[in-house]
Amino acid sequence: MKIIVCIKQVPDTTEVKLDPKTGRLIRDGVPSIINPDDKNALEEALRIKDNNPNTTVTVISMGPPQADVAMREALAMGADEAILISGREFGGSDTWATSYIIATAIKKIPDFDIILCGRQAIDGDTAQVGPQIAEQLNIPQITYVQNLVVEGDKVIAQRQLEDGYAVVEAKMPVLLTAIKELNIPRYMTPAGIFNAYKQEVKIWGFADVPVDPEKIGLKGSPTNVNRTFSPEAKGQGIMLEGADRASVKKLVDCLDEKHLL
Repeated sequence: MKIIVCIKQVPDTTEVKLDPKTGRLIRDGVPSIINPDDKNALEEALRIKDNNPNTTVTVISMGPPQADVAMREALAMGADEAILISGREFGGSDTWATSYIIATAIKKIPDFDIILCGRQAIDGDTAQVGPQIAEQLNIPQITYVQNLVVEGDKVIAQRQLEDGYAVVEAKMPVLLTAIKELNIPRYMTPAGIFNAYKQEVKIWGFADVPVDPEKIGLKGSPTNVNRTFSPEAKGQGIMLEGADRASVKKLVDCLDEKHLL
């Protein structure tokens, strides 16, 4: 079995701030991590590999050269191969252009059975790239997967809904998007880290991925962002100290004054 896992290196959103003048993310000094949902996707691929010795796991990502760190983390977790799509020509691509580029690159990997992606990236929260890759490749997709069973040439997945889940079957090749409820990602091992830095991370540039230059980058991206901003603070709160009757009465009076009781 051949599994492809799409991952993305993202800024750690617990450390992210917006430039008040430009409305853009301040990335300087912000640590980068593998997108959390993508780690769940990778873990599921590795679990399938654990139970099927003839399985290979290839991680693929699009990003700048520094995404090499994320690729090696994936190798240290147990992936067999890492491919980084990187080139200035790809810069500025929105989800449509990104999915087109990644899908075109995946077509160079013959006879894949399963593509696993995270539900969404924490820096964009669109949840679009995975499904768009499936559409570009014209293969079935199951999103929001919270449980997965592989049987022969098909997958049986629990697809999370707001009030429960639906059980969906699909023949391979198929694309799945993972959510955090699917599993708990494993840690890297010292041996895995050592071996990861002995392996090659393949770099596929613009010349290696046969895309139409009119469909990539800013030129090929139909999405327009008009404005990005942080919500303004509504005012400073009131801190009440103590646990006596006077403090409780003051709290009740404040809530009553604001018609919250």
